[in-house]
Parts: sequence; C-alpha cells; structure tokens
Amino acid sequence: MVGARVGGLLCAVFVLVTGPVMTGVALAQPPVTPTPNPSPNGHATPAHPGHGQPKPGQPLAGQPAAGQPKPGQPAPKCTVPVAPPPPVDASERPHPGEPPPTPLPVPARPVGGARMGECGFVMPAGVPLLPPGIGAASWVLADLDSGAVLAARNPHARERPASTLKVLTALVVMRKLDLSTVVEGTAQDANIDGSRVGVGPGGRYTVRQLLTGLIMNSGNDAANALARELGGVPTTLRLMSETAGDLGALDTRPATPSGLDGPGMSTSAYDLALIYRLAMRERVFQEISRTRLTDWPGRGDLPGFKISNDNPLLIGYKGTIGGKTGFTDDARHTLIVAAERGGRRLAVVMMRAENRPVLVAQQAARLLDYGFALPRGVKPVGTLVESRPAEPEAAAAYEAPASAPPPAPVESHEDRIKSLGVIGGGALLGALLSYLIARRRPDEPGDPDLPDPSPTPHAEN
Repeated sequence: MVGARVGGLLCAVFVLVTGPVMTGVALAQPPVTPTPNPSPNGHATPAHPGHGQPKPGQPLAGQPAAGQPKPGQPAPKCTVPVAPPPPVDASERPHPGEPPPTPLPVPARPVGGARMGECGFVMPAGVPLLPPGIGAASWVLADLDSGAVLAARNPHARERPASTLKVLTALVVMRKLDLSTVVEGTAQDANIDGSRVGVGPGGRYTVRQLLTGLIMNSGNDAANALARELGGVPTTLRLMSETAGDLGALDTRPATPSGLDGPGMSTSAYDLALIYRLAMRERVFQEISRTRLTDWPGRGDLPGFKISNDNPLLIGYKGTIGGKTGFTDDARHTLIVAAERGGRRLAVVMMRAENRPVLVAQQAARLLDYGFALPRGVKPVGTLVESRPAEPEAAAAYEAPASAPPPAPVESHEDRIKSLGVIGGGALLGALLSYLIARRRPDEPGDPDLPDPSPTPHAEN
C-alpha cells in the first residue's frame, strides 16, 4: 500500500517536471548577472527608480521585482504603513469590552539609519538591477555577520509575522529556560490551532526538544508548552515584548507566542532580520535550524516518529544554514532564510508575499543570489542594531493607520498548481520523500508554506 502511494506520487511528480524544468537541482538558479543601474544616483527619492526589464540573455526570466518603476519614470509616492493591513477574518477581534490596540509609537528617528525610514525600494547607488519576480510587500536583505542591510523594500512597514515570530519566542526560551528541563504535554497543547508537531498528554519533552519542534516543524503546540513553562501566555508575551524592545525591534508587538494572528500583532522585516541575526548566535538555534530530519518522542500508546524541517531551501538552495516559514490568512506568506557562500552569511526576510509569479522560496533564493553577487565594498543602506537606540522621544501612537494598504489578493488553487511547475525535479522529489518519512498526527497540516486546509480561518502552518 505504501509502495503504491509512493509510486503514484512519484509518477505525478514526473508528469509535473518533465521537460526543461526537470533540472534535478532543487530551486537551482544560475548566478544573477544583471545589468548596471542606468541611474547611479537615483535614490534622492524613497523608492528606487533605476530598475526595469532584464536585458536578453539574463538568466532569470519574468517581470522585474513588483512595483519597481521603469528607467526614466519618477518614483511613485508612498508612505510607511504604521500598522498591518485590515484583517480578512475575525482572528484579531478584541475580547468583548476591550478596545482595539492602537499602533505602536513610531520612533522619532528610523532604527537602523535614515534610509531605513524610506518606503518603496531602498537600494545602494549604482547597484545592478534586482532580479525579476520579487513580489513581497516588504523585505530585507542583510549580512548576518556585519549587520549591514544591503537592500530592502519597506523595511519598517508594520506587517504580521505568522510563524516567523517563533524566532523571537525561541530567543526568549534560550535566554530564560534550562534546555534540559522536562515539560509535560497537555490536552490544551494537543488541541491548539494550526500546525502541531505532536505535543500532547502523556508526553514528556525537554525544552530542547520543544525548541526543535518549534523551529523545525513550526509546532504551535510546542509554543504553547514552552509558554506554560515560562509562566503562562501573558508572561511569555511580556517577555517577548521586553526582549524585542531591548534589541531595538520597535515595530514588534507579539499577540501570541506561536505567531497566530491576534489583536495588535505587529512586526517588520527589519525587526525580524535583527531578531534572527541575534538568534543565530546561539549554538542550539543554529543546530536546530539546519537539521533536516530528527526523531520526535512518542507519548502514551503512540510511538515516536520522524519530523522534518519546514524550510524548503534546506533542500533547494546550496549553502542554506537556517530559516523559518510562516503563513496565516491575514499575514499571507512570510519567510526568513539564511545562507553561506564564500565566507559570507546573508539573510533574507520576506513579508506579505504570495507564491506568484514564482514561489516565495524562489523569490528568497533570487534575493540571496543577488546579495552574494554584490561587491563586498558596496555601501549598505542601513544597519541591524543590537540594542534599543537612544531616542530623544518617540512620536505619539496613531489612533489608526493613516492609509493601511489593502490585503494582498488571495491565491487560487490554480495559481498554486501552476507555481509547482517551476520547481526542479530534485526539489519535488526531495520534499515528497521528506514528507513521507516525517509522519505526522492524522490531523496535522502537511505543507508549511501553504494555507491550513482546516476550517479555522486564522490557523497557521
């Protein structure tokens, strides 16, 4: 029966990847060799004006990064959103009698440097064209070692993090808890919304095992168990908020330890980049982030099983050293990924992204290729801070966002099927084999980068 299932799946993969897309290398792309920017000093306005269509012969086909003006066109006017777009479901509705949270105060000076306060594309002068197909509403490309921000789009735009917020949860756990402490699972853990790694009553897990389930498999049940060990959800959220503030992540207000949407949830690509950079200094976080497959303990009469890493670039992008995926209906796709090449470690954070014109993972891979191709001496557009900057005072919180951007269009099933065709055969085969090996609970969602098929509108994978 299992053999028939595997054989049928592999046949389906073969049909999808026959022809020129069957490269045998997951998400493989040739190095980006883009044309020089025709307007080297085209950054007097916030949005980057020097980007247009790729010339014939460029290795990446498709459209330029979404929203970039063509050469000679003026940069569009824009504002930095002080709050995420309006929710599409009821997940952020306050409890009866509670007012909706107002947006966080806006710092008087942009954290990370003056250019981090710009909207639109924030690029160094004279750099090559961005690769095509980058459609995320907000993103940051940064050097993990120096903290230099190499390029960005709307770096301080407030967005929802989805499961990428688990990096902040993990950072708090690593600083506050003994990794050898044993935590008992509960029915509440087992019944939590969204993705679950397999925590439940009768199970006994070390803090390190729960961290593994949190980062590798995006377990909301692991987040709930860790929050309980920290003193409960309210205490955990307070610790997360205090940690974010101490680090200088002033766009970040957690509403849940797992990243599930809730009233007032907010962060930015810039904040997630600096949080991830500091988390990657922790040895245990590095080890978990790059692990592809590991054992998960059983509980009661349920035997143990294998779990796999949700990061698609661990299989599909050479040099990947870690990352974190996320999705909710309100946040859309979010992704953090880091890679090492030629002695450099770069990270990409993408927020409010869609799997078109290419998969979000491929968009991140293109940005990594772009970053590795930049000269080492290129002047950064900002810096990832490590502590709260000294501020004369913060601007008062807005009563409501001045002009919140509209929600990103929801992908259709047809869009998802079409997007699968651009992945190399190795990516699909590797992902399917990992999925089949990594058994999950029967009610567990299977694809971390696709919406939860359960009826719960805000559940996250």
